[in-house]
Amino acid sequence: MSDVIAGQQAALDTAYRGFVGAGDRYALLDFPDHPNVGDSAIWLGEIALLRAVTGRDPDYVCTWHDFDEAAFRRACPDGVVLLHGGGNLGDIWPHHQRLREAVLARLTDRRIVQLPQSIHFGDPAAAARFARIAVAHPDFTLLVRDRPSLAAARGFVGGRALLAPDSAFAIGPQPRGTADQPLLALLRTDAERMGDRDIPHGVQPVDWLEDEEPLPDDRNARAAARLARGLKLLSRGERIVTDRLHAHILALLLGIPHHVLDNSYGKLAAYLDSWTGGSPLVRRVAA
Repeated sequence: MSDVIAGQQAALDTAYRGFVGAGDRYALLDFPDHPNVGDSAIWLGEIALLRAVTGRDPDYVCTWHDFDEAAFRRACPDGVVLLHGGGNLGDIWPHHQRLREAVLARLTDRRIVQLPQSIHFGDPAAAARFARIAVAHPDFTLLVRDRPSLAAARGFVGGRALLAPDSAFAIGPQPRGTADQPLLALLRTDAERMGDRDIPHGVQPVDWLEDEEPLPDDRNARAAARLARGLKLLSRGERIVTDRLHAHILALLLGIPHHVLDNSYGKLAAYLDSWTGGSPLVRRVAA
């Protein structure tokens, strides 16, 4: 199991050092200011990696809805622009995609790197629009976290697409809390849910899309509070069944055996096939 984690951490370190080095300035866009624990885990992994490589925090941060180009250029007059990773490159979560496309269209004088993402477009026209914007940028690198996404990305930007693991692995192994139930079912209730699930009698499914108040004002502290909530929730199960990619990733980091179902477009199977399917903690479950 440690080999599965260590291998991905090494791959992430290599990938990040491909675009930043010691002392480099950078901006990190699309802070995930929402309750989904997985996005906070990714953010904290990104920050950990970037601090380790550059020795710096980002000069400019924004959410999907408050990017200010003038403020960005004042705060970060040079350096690479990094787009937060995750699973929102496509048309399921359009507000994040709109930010991505606006940044690529407007910041053509900067190197831009999309941190590891999964790709899914349901609308071919939306995919074609992104491809036009992406290929037109003179210095855009697209990191993706599974092989089907890599195939799609190479159709968009050719050799500027690269495979890298999910950045959440950079937070490393986590201490496991005390379990109080034999099976915890953490299942999606959002747009990526795939139909009804056959859950054992007496098990009440939960999700992690509600914050515990109050939250800190500092962005990184806020992300850390959301991650702590998710780790505490997962630790309650002696075993876990989930269709959330980051419940799978955090279960690996916690050392908890778990059963993996897929989301609506095959994201979990793609990631297991690319990186984590060999872990003895993981068992795949058919839909």
